[in-house]
Amino acid sequence: MSQNIPDEQDCLRILEEAGCRKRVIVHCCTVGAVAEEMLSGIKADRRMVMAGSLLHDIGRSVDNGIMHALIGSQIIERMGYSDELVSIIRKHTGAGLDGSDIADMGLPPGDYIPRTLEEKIVAHADNLVSDNRVVGHVHSAEKLRSKGAFRGADRMETLHWELSRLYGMDLDVIPDVIGEYPELRWISD
Repeated sequence: MSQNIPDEQDCLRILEEAGCRKRVIVHCCTVGAVAEEMLSGIKADRRMVMAGSLLHDIGRSVDNGIMHALIGSQIIERMGYSDELVSIIRKHTGAGLDGSDIADMGLPPGDYIPRTLEEKIVAHADNLVSDNRVVGHVHSAEKLRSKGAFRGADRMETLHWELSRLYGMDLDVIPDVIGEYPELRWISD
């Protein structure tokens, strides 16, 4: 396993240098705060999860559509960071994309399903954040269902309960634990 993983301050610098808007950076930091809380009850590689959380939307510096995850993974790969981090970024959309999703969305063939614990934590931490607000999983699952993405919503539900079991309680408590708009220690104003 490659250990070339940027620290949290380097992640912010990378996002800024890539040209990410402040709104994207705040979103990434909010996802980082959710992931950090998840790590308080789930044993996983903290450095990898935090880097993945903070960098998951770097591709939005180029594209705000579904391609942002693939583009982001390519940016991080070109920078020489670990394959594990590249994979987290590529697979962070929803609870992953299956073969039908990939074909429907015009993505190149590949594996877009989070499989490692770190990939799952980052994907689901992102599911629990709407813009810069921490929400329950039902909010995001219903949003997918309203778009007709029923398989994706079902995968999200399954991932939610898998990680909730590891955390020791329903992850929907996170907005109560850290707040809907948590303090983001990475950002100074």
